[in-house]
Amino acid sequence: MSDGEPLRQRLCAGLAALDIELDDIALARLLAYVELLQRWNAAYNLTAVRDPAEMITRHLLDSLAILPFVQGDTLADLGSGAGLPGIALAIAAPQRDILLVDSNGKKARFLREAVRKLELTRARVAESRVEAVQGSFDCITARAFASLADMLAWGGHLLAPGGAWLALKGRFPQDELSAVPADFRIDKVVQLQVPGLDADRHVVVIKHVEAASDRADGEQSRES
Repeated sequence: MSDGEPLRQRLCAGLAALDIELDDIALARLLAYVELLQRWNAAYNLTAVRDPAEMITRHLLDSLAILPFVQGDTLADLGSGAGLPGIALAIAAPQRDILLVDSNGKKARFLREAVRKLELTRARVAESRVEAVQGSFDCITARAFASLADMLAWGGHLLAPGGAWLALKGRFPQDELSAVPADFRIDKVVQLQVPGLDADRHVVVIKHVEAASDRADGEQSRES
């Protein structure tokens, strides 16, 4: 058995538990990402997780657990850090245009290297504060980034009409739900079951509040 085979088996078992099917190219890229992260982590301290097996569980599977909620052709991962969940999602769906946003120089350098090494041709990196980013995205992800209110205040302008904001949280964020800005609404909060991880995980799915004029237009179009 090769040195990387236990990691591959752990990854494949976790993906099977999540009911996610990926091809061999994606599997190889996910494992190469862990190797790259482990190597850079020694000098750049990108993550507190040091053990590659734990990276499979706490980073890859934790990120990919939200894959069923991802929608659309464009995605922005805010406060991407070491590329979580953005790099994992880019590997799982290489046809989607993904913007990885982080203002930290060393993290942005790692992200650019990961995009290059893993040949993620539809992914790009913005070394920028979230507030300064421009564009419109069908889906936005943010993992351990800030409170829901702060996330939306800084990056809410990036969410396209009809898009979905996926906020990854640990415990059920009860105290944050009531502080969501008025032009957004909580669509649902789903508890995630991450294989091998004995910890609370939730994804908060947030949508724009539909304006009354938009509802009237939609109803009129259905009637016609």
